[in-house]
Amino acid sequence: MRDRVFVCRCSVTIRRYRDIELTCVVMALILIRNGKCLVGGSLVSTDLGLLRVDSSSRIETDPRGLVTTTIDAAGLLVLPGLVDIHGDAFERQIMPRPAVTFALGLALAETDRQLVANGITTAFHGLTWSWEPGFRGAESARAFLTALEAFKNKSLVDHRLHLRQEVYNLDAEAEIADWIAGRRIDLLAFNDHLTGTIKVRHRADKMREMIRRSGLGEGDFMQLVDRLASREHDVTSSIERLAKIALRVGVPMLSHDDLTTADRERFRALGSRISEFPVRENVAEAAVAAGDLTVFGAPNVLRGGSHTGCPSAAEMVQKGKCSVLASDYYYPSLLHAPFVLEERYGVSLPQAWELVSGAPARAAGLMDRGQIAHGMRGDVILVERRGPLDVSVVCVISNGRLVHMTTAELLRSN
Repeated sequence: MRDRVFVCRCSVTIRRYRDIELTCVVMALILIRNGKCLVGGSLVSTDLGLLRVDSSSRIETDPRGLVTTTIDAAGLLVLPGLVDIHGDAFERQIMPRPAVTFALGLALAETDRQLVANGITTAFHGLTWSWEPGFRGAESARAFLTALEAFKNKSLVDHRLHLRQEVYNLDAEAEIADWIAGRRIDLLAFNDHLTGTIKVRHRADKMREMIRRSGLGEGDFMQLVDRLASREHDVTSSIERLAKIALRVGVPMLSHDDLTTADRERFRALGSRISEFPVRENVAEAAVAAGDLTVFGAPNVLRGGSHTGCPSAAEMVQKGKCSVLASDYYYPSLLHAPFVLEERYGVSLPQAWELVSGAPARAAGLMDRGQIAHGMRGDVILVERRGPLDVSVVCVISNGRLVHMTTAELLRSN
């Protein structure tokens, strides 16, 4: 069936062109033909038109008469662009080896290309602002935010900031509050890695990398840990103040590594409705039962389990305890995880794709993307599936722009 031609636009709408008049000026039109398109929870054979427009005048015509680019998607899947709610693989572009750093502009440009190649059209960068100096300290956090804001105007995909606030990072509270109030961040996560650091401080294998990353000597680092631990009584009130601001301005909040159901209940009471990487299955179960969302790692799916002993993400999907998958530390995992879930775990591809596109978009408060439907942004990827677990992105359209294509053979003359 090919009589359902959808028309979508960057920053306008997706509409059935025969039924609705378009009030717009067409800047560009991309017509994707002959593909299998994920629409309404099903893969259907349909053509897809993407209009890049503004809203200054009126056009009443068949959009196929306005085609500027035609893509032949025969044999390909036409899917909504991936939405990555938490990815920190960008850190390896900044510091590929300990103490070896590169310019942030160069690192972001390389990250942008990696995102495109893996079909990620919206990326929330998990920036950790920690109590540690060095790579995750205050100067690094400020520099990254400044660089990211400057880079957005020339990026291929939509880059956003997921601030991972270490809850013992008490001296930075006022500045972080300003970032939240000014909507300079898009997601706020509460992390506590100090408590875990204290538990393993006697293990050199666990402490070595953290100390080296901070740039401090071992003695100075341990003194810093002791000083912060003595301020434990200030942590709860700091979290509450930041959460209140985030709730007021509408920045979604996540609690990271919830260890107990009490942890989840505490953050839920503050307005955080997303449990990110719950450490135990009963915590994920309680979160979902209370109407919260849960985030697990797509690398967990690819590897067949967690490398830290946490719940299996695939099993959590099967049991209905996983709401969202994130790339975490490995961008390619977000593309491949849905196909692994289908092949190995019996999850339908439309259901699995929802975990990496529609569900994360809604969790982040982005209601304009994540699916191919009326009113959505023009983020579409074409995927070639050569075998059960052999897939690749061959074309990416980001906000109505053709930004990636692996072969010109997909292009057809109008």
